[in-house]
Amino acid sequence: MAFAASNCCRTLLFSSTTHRQIAAFSLHQFRLHRLYSSRRNVVHILEERGLLDSLTSDALRRPDLPLPPLRVYCGFDPTAQSLHLGNLLGIIVLSWFLRCGHQAVALVGGATGRIGDPSGKSLERPELDPVSLDSNVSSISATIQTILGRVSTPASVTILNNYDWWKDVKLLDFLRDVGRFARVGTMMSKESVRKRLESDQGMSYTEFTYQLLQGYDFLRLFRDEGVNVQIGGSDQWGNITAGTDLIRRILQTEGAYGLTFPLLLKSDGTKFGKSEDGAIWLSPSLLSPYQFYQYFFSISDADVVRFLKILTFLSLDEISQIESEMRSPGYVPNTAQRRLAEEVTRFVHGEEGLDEALKATQALRPGAETKLDWKTIETIAEDVPSISLQQDQVLNLSLLDLSVRTGLLESKSAARRLLKQGGLYLNNNRIDSEAKRIETNDIVDGKVILLSAGKKNKMIVRVS
Repeated sequence: MAFAASNCCRTLLFSSTTHRQIAAFSLHQFRLHRLYSSRRNVVHILEERGLLDSLTSDALRRPDLPLPPLRVYCGFDPTAQSLHLGNLLGIIVLSWFLRCGHQAVALVGGATGRIGDPSGKSLERPELDPVSLDSNVSSISATIQTILGRVSTPASVTILNNYDWWKDVKLLDFLRDVGRFARVGTMMSKESVRKRLESDQGMSYTEFTYQLLQGYDFLRLFRDEGVNVQIGGSDQWGNITAGTDLIRRILQTEGAYGLTFPLLLKSDGTKFGKSEDGAIWLSPSLLSPYQFYQYFFSISDADVVRFLKILTFLSLDEISQIESEMRSPGYVPNTAQRRLAEEVTRFVHGEEGLDEALKATQALRPGAETKLDWKTIETIAEDVPSISLQQDQVLNLSLLDLSVRTGLLESKSAARRLLKQGGLYLNNNRIDSEAKRIETNDIVDGKVILLSAGKKNKMIVRVS
């Protein structure tokens, strides 16, 4: 919504729908509702699962919170083609609100993404060109809609792009109508600002204003969309309170609230959601459901129970049962990890994605009896080293020589040693004979060969 230069602040910020929307959605109006609801308060659920860090007000703990439903928003920066595992918590918390009968709004920062949120960052983010940014906004919006659409009706989820209103905002109008309500001392005291100012890199004015821009997003959503709660990671506390402060000062109401959840960390304090190859993306075009599944399957025993509480919707009783089984003598290793991987993969990629991951996991396990096909091997093609060879370079070549030529193993002696130990596989079949040579029927569907050195190291040989 554009600022009209001729309008004063009071006229601008109180549109004809302002009072109606604030009255309809303000938490203060909840006191008018005395109806009993059997639904549990979503804040209590988040707290007992380890998904609550801070609240701006304990009003969100009220037992009658579900009546009327809240409209809750979480922001997502379009700084990459896809959301990553670090963004997943925001989607999960939105999903919990949806499951408790509330409404979710995902705000993709088509405007603020042009600046970059300095929270938790030691350096200013590189600027994205408009074409890339618009493409990122589109793909991220589709991902959020797909994931949340599985747990709610379309009417319960709204995807917005803040560029839709920021593109019409004029600087002088913004400074007059919004900037004058922001206190510089308060802005300077935010942790994200203090850390950057104390660093050698410092902070640009552009980044410094980010909290005010995000604060206005909340004000605009509160006023025009009936959004009354903003959620975010614990590093977003300063930006969230900037919004509640603006709403209180400009609209003169206490009806806006903030909730933060902890950042996703492993038990050793390192950031969760990174692999040796980089970020764990949510988009299947950047990371296959198989590889996504495998990441969770490899989680340590020290982290798996906590992640079951945070990242899945299993009941706490069921998770406690899994934890008890882990301590029992007959526990099969990685059973808990398998359940975690299944639940998170299903949430992000749906039943179809989980089915793809499970089929690939089974088929690509060395020693598996499942017959390999070209399509199954292709599901891991982006995540496994590969090499292209002519058919005449492969046929009648010994398996030992092929293992070395493809780079799977360093030397023929290493290949021979691994074979004797029972760890060399051709298309998941363990090979025990040094005399084994590649035949036509070893080339899967006439296109590929899968070599495995042990359980994890693989090589795809593309044959042409």
